[in-house]
Amino acid sequence: MDELHQNQQSDIFCFYWADTAMRSRSVGDVVLSDVVTVPAPTASLVADWDRDMSLRLEMAPGDVEELSLARTRMRWSGYKPCVAAVRNWTLGMGLGEMLESCPVALMACRGARYHHDGEMYGGKVFCNVFLSEDKGLDLLFPAIGRRIPLVRGTAVMFDTCQPHAVVDRRKDGFNVADFSEDRDCSQIFLTWELPVDNANVCKALGIALDVDVANASRATEAQVRVNGIRVGVSQDTGALTPL
Repeated sequence: MDELHQNQQSDIFCFYWADTAMRSRSVGDVVLSDVVTVPAPTASLVADWDRDMSLRLEMAPGDVEELSLARTRMRWSGYKPCVAAVRNWTLGMGLGEMLESCPVALMACRGARYHHDGEMYGGKVFCNVFLSEDKGLDLLFPAIGRRIPLVRGTAVMFDTCQPHAVVDRRKDGFNVADFSEDRDCSQIFLTWELPVDNANVCKALGIALDVDVANASRATEAQVRVNGIRVGVSQDTGALTPL
């Protein structure tokens, strides 16, 4: 399958549902990241996460699954300081008190294959903070050449439509063999869903709204398009590919 390489000449648009209407937007090529100070999870909490991943979720390499946030909040006194650290980071970017009103979830991954989240979360951007120690993994955005080491406190905000993966630091792509059972390669992170139609969010990530109103009015499914062609992501290279 041919790849559609992202470049300045390409029209990369997301069509997403806003209430009962379909809207269009550009795909932001800005990824914001920093390392904030967050408390280390307790050993008992880490063990609880590990049990949940292996026994309930049966996570395989490349899987990204949701853990119980309510249980973690009850067992971890560091939760509120962690949220405060991310809140202060977003405040410094002019995003106000957004985190307090945005959905938040606790997620786990054992690496992540190349993908974009534009079809399910096209109306959102992600704000994540990673809670695990450095395990030699990076968050990789191949289309824009960004590679972010994942350590405790790594905070990142990005467009859900940007192809991304969690890969071994020594590699340029996801490989199941890099995440063997005898390697501690899980990453736990909090993720907030920020509304993409917020003016400050758009400014921060370089997103323009209502860029293709005519075609949005005719679309019946949320999707990402490049030059009018609906696209997914190549599992091998992370490039956008026609569906």
